[in-house]
Amino acid sequence: MELIVTKKVMKNLSAILCSAFICTTSTSVLANTQAKFDEYVANLKQEAAQKGYDNTLIEQAFATAKFKKKVISADKSQPEVKETLEGYLPKRVPQWKIDRARKLYAQNKELLEQVAAEFGVQARFIVALWGLESNFGKIQGGHGVISSVVTLAFDGRRETMYKNQLWAALDILKEGHITLDKFKGSWAGAMGQTQFMPTSFNAYAVDYDNDGRKDIWTTQADAFASIANYLKQAGWNDDLTWGRQVKLPEGFDKNYILKRGTRTRKQWLEYWADSERSLADWQALGLRKMDGTDLPNVDVTAALVMPDDMGGRMYLAYDNYKALMHWNRSYYFATSVGYLSDRIGYPAI
Repeated sequence: MELIVTKKVMKNLSAILCSAFICTTSTSVLANTQAKFDEYVANLKQEAAQKGYDNTLIEQAFATAKFKKKVISADKSQPEVKETLEGYLPKRVPQWKIDRARKLYAQNKELLEQVAAEFGVQARFIVALWGLESNFGKIQGGHGVISSVVTLAFDGRRETMYKNQLWAALDILKEGHITLDKFKGSWAGAMGQTQFMPTSFNAYAVDYDNDGRKDIWTTQADAFASIANYLKQAGWNDDLTWGRQVKLPEGFDKNYILKRGTRTRKQWLEYWADSERSLADWQALGLRKMDGTDLPNVDVTAALVMPDDMGGRMYLAYDNYKALMHWNRSYYFATSVGYLSDRIGYPAI
């Protein structure tokens, strides 16, 4: 009995000592990381001063820069895409979101169609991106943008990219588009109803209501115009829709399909050019609408896109699909935008 008690005591003591060691080690590692982060921030402040940013802005902005372990964890643990488009679309574009998109389109119809006419981007695509990026402005993220981009730059995997985001973020603050206390976004630094990264904000955001601020956080007019401006600058053509799902004939040669895989945008566009053909050519190759009828008899070119594999959905994607892929180079994302836009209001082609 005595021996048994001793073993239990030893086991518990060992666990306590082990926990204490782990706790001490974790605290030591965290303290070391914090010290390195503080040094990194100090160097960034010097670099910001060399770039000509005002000292008051530098002190105020970097005072909010905190090391966010959760941001690093989120960046490194992004899930691998293992589902198919068949499973993805119903979750990404459920019926309630379609209903909400239609309702909000109707409520904002005058403004949306004014923006659409001015920028040459159909309103249904503006609403679709608004809905998919931020759930129509409801989910914008609560992370401090400065902390997010500084933490990700400090992590080092994409330091140059996130330092560029930091300088762009300082420009946004310098120009007074938002106050520091409200400068919030996703863990990755995407902001507002449009979920623009800071560099995208500086390139595409629009002060549509002419109040002196490009407010993609709380002003719908600015958010709608910013979405439209992005697509316009990416080459949008409002004479076209985005694409359509098609059926392939038996024994179709998969070499006609747009090549897949990780690549630069330049390479992807080269692959697109290799796949692109007229609708008449695709018709001659045996492609048909999903109901088995002929493709539209119009002078339009398209590339054949395969989001999954030969057993999954196939799409003839028009030039506007390239603009959606410029926004987010993901077949699933671009297709979900088109899918939602179609259910807001069906296209002519």
